[in-house]
Amino acid sequence: PVVRAGDWIIVSGQLGLKDGAIVSGGVRTQTAQAIESLKGQLKSVGATIKDVKKTLCFLTDMDTFATFNDAYVEGFGNSRPARSTIGVASLPANGAVEIEAWAYKPEK
Repeated sequence: PVVRAGDWIIVSGQLGLKDGAIVSGGVRTQTAQAIESLKGQLKSVGATIKDVKKTLCFLTDMDTFATFNDAYVEGFGNSRPARSTIGVASLPANGAVEIEAWAYKPEK
């Protein structure tokens, strides 16, 4: 779910999964959980959310964008990576949100 390519760290799409199941509460809670999972993957390789420079986000219902965006902004704090958000027909595990990230963290 996370790989290093030189100075870049790529985290595969994170869903709103906790203990192997999609969290209840809809887009807001799924977004928050996806970001927590993203943070965990980054931490495993010595990076933080502040190192993220680009995200690719997927929503199964673009009408939920405002709710997604509120949770996304909350989860990323003052960090504002470039972002693309794409509407898709479906996601694994019947998720409503998926977030992929690219972080820049030079190797020492």
